Amino acid sequence: MSQVLVVDHPMVQDRLTAIRRVSTDSGAFRQHMSAVAAMLFYEAARILPVSKETIETPLQPMQAPVLKTGLVLVSVLRAGLGFLDGILPSLPTARVGYLGLARNPKTLAAESYYANLPKIIPEDQVFVLDPMLATGHTVIQALKQVEAAGARHIHLVTLLASPEGVANVQKEFPAVRIVTASIDTALNHKGYIVPGLGDAGDRLYGTLGH
Repeated sequence: MSQVLVVDHPMVQDRLTAIRRVSTDSGAFRQHMSAVAAMLFYEAARILPVSKETIETPLQPMQAPVLKTGLVLVSVLRAGLGFLDGILPSLPTARVGYLGLARNPKTLAAESYYANLPKIIPEDQVFVLDPMLATGHTVIQALKQVEAAGARHIHLVTLLASPEGVANVQKEFPAVRIVTASIDTALNHKGYIVPGLGDAGDRLYGTLGH
């Protein structure tokens, strides 16, 4: 589990509790999701490499740290948009990609319906954003597409994970770091995380899950 970070910061956990509540409406859900995404990303970004650059302050020159590599955010539609909204304002120069993956309700396999990724070079740090790591099928497909596009340094930022999902991702992609707010108990017979929070996309946007 060395590649898995569970962020147990009290502010993260408080927001997660609000997100889990069935009484939380879509507007509040979006606000909490955006806030917790930013906090999770800060933890995920702790490992970013930096280099030193000579700058001038109002008083004197100094050697100051700057990010060494390019940043790419990849949002897995739909729910990943809720994470992207919270992270992108602090990273205005990041390149952004989108992957549309839908879970087949019968087989639980992930089916791709859309892909639009920016140019990725091996030195880039790529963060895949998907709030729910349930069976792992959707995330694994996303990671395969990102890797095929040239990514070598890949991180997964997710709100909730199941033990099964973590195990499946680690089996396929042992080098990928997983940053999450919680590893919940299990999956139910429909492949939903329990206790979980329901369907993140439907709760974000007030849809009915048809």
